[in-house]
Amino acid sequence: EKLLMEACLELFKTDYVVGIQDMGAAGLTSSSFEMAGRSGSGMRLSLDKVPMREAGMSPYELMLSESQERMLICAKKGCEEKIKEIFAKWDLDAAVIGEVTDSGKMELFWHGELAGVIPIEPLSEAAPVLDRPIKKPAYMAQIAQQNLCGCGASERELDAAFDKIFGDPEVLNKSYIYDQYDASVGLNSAKRPGMLGAAVMRVKQNGVKLAMAADCNTRMNYVHPRIGAALAVASAGRKVAMSGATPLAITDCLNYGNPQNPEVMWQFAQGCEGIKQACAALNTPVISGNVSLYNETGGVSIQPTPAIVCVGTNEGEIIPSDFCASGVSVYLVGDTKGVFAGSLYMKTVENRVAGSLPELNLKAERALWDFAIEAGRSGVLEFANSVGIGGVAITLAKMACVGGIGGEFEMSCDDSRDIFDESFSRAIFGVRDEAKFKELAAKYGLSLMRLGISGGEVFRINSVRKNLKALKEIYFGEFAKIVKSED
Repeated sequence: EKLLMEACLELFKTDYVVGIQDMGAAGLTSSSFEMAGRSGSGMRLSLDKVPMREAGMSPYELMLSESQERMLICAKKGCEEKIKEIFAKWDLDAAVIGEVTDSGKMELFWHGELAGVIPIEPLSEAAPVLDRPIKKPAYMAQIAQQNLCGCGASERELDAAFDKIFGDPEVLNKSYIYDQYDASVGLNSAKRPGMLGAAVMRVKQNGVKLAMAADCNTRMNYVHPRIGAALAVASAGRKVAMSGATPLAITDCLNYGNPQNPEVMWQFAQGCEGIKQACAALNTPVISGNVSLYNETGGVSIQPTPAIVCVGTNEGEIIPSDFCASGVSVYLVGDTKGVFAGSLYMKTVENRVAGSLPELNLKAERALWDFAIEAGRSGVLEFANSVGIGGVAITLAKMACVGGIGGEFEMSCDDSRDIFDESFSRAIFGVRDEAKFKELAAKYGLSLMRLGISGGEVFRINSVRKNLKALKEIYFGEFAKIVKSED
């Protein structure tokens, strides 16, 4: 996948290509129909010329195969060999498999014999719209009032809650999985996996850095499918912005249950609407994606899972996401509102997924992005990280573990449990120039709170105090133990 990306980036710098399409669901069929349908043209394909990973594949299988790491390219005539040379340089197969025609039909050949003819326009531009019945799930009324009680928590309860949340697989470092694969192909990984926030790749040819981040909180999508989906877009974009890059676009993978169930279809429709609203407000168009439905076991559907990946570009310095220096003032930017619906606290401590979510203020979200980008370019920041699952406490703890630097923090809370609250549109910043930082925050209308300072061998937030070495052992080691225990 990474080699394919590198080859395509090199190809984009040329004028050899008229169009390019990533192959998604239904593979060659959907990709070729989309390209021909948009242009009002036809297409002639020789399927026996398609590079195959298995011997003995039939024309039917070749058209519908959803093999990964493939692109369909429409090239200028006469540039075929030059394009092949680019892909060969990256050790990738590339083959001429057909040509554009004016027939308005998809003509499929197999070793010179016509294997099938399909009209393009009726399928690509005039396909019937499936209007399934929808119904708001009954469970939503049942869980809407199940928010946390207002009784707060003792110091002992907070300490126990921290241990439960920090030890949850969702929080733990996943390097046991991804370290088995090479993350340094072409030596272009400017910010490697595991360093929190967005990953960053360098484009050698022009010095631009590509920042990419993924996000989706399935519990919040279960509690409120529209807000949860919009939040996935916002959270992925926020991670990109915290790296200093400008978020530009998203791709999505919409995973839902059985759409023949009206309640699941309602979740799906609401999720699409949430993504649409967020992308329009945040100026991050959907440029690709796919849909996976019928995800259920024993008649029980999965929680709505609209996974979002955001990509952005950065021509300046990358902002680290961990405590990369001691003696740095640490600030929280954004409002804490006591949001526990669908939170990791409620899952691990309360053992339930419930509550009601407030609306997501997309204007405030975009202001936070723009603030982080400008602050980064101004040299004001030492580090920055989006506040994610587990709230401020867990976000700070992860930053301490990855950076190997502790810190002493005091967060003013209306409820002692708010250190774990998962309010939207918040981020942690390590600040070099506090006066300029405050000036920029005021410019963007953002609230801020000074939490403390990085440094030392202890991690503390309010009454929760942990030895950093012990935290690191949990963060970097426990996930592998969990996986191995389930073998």
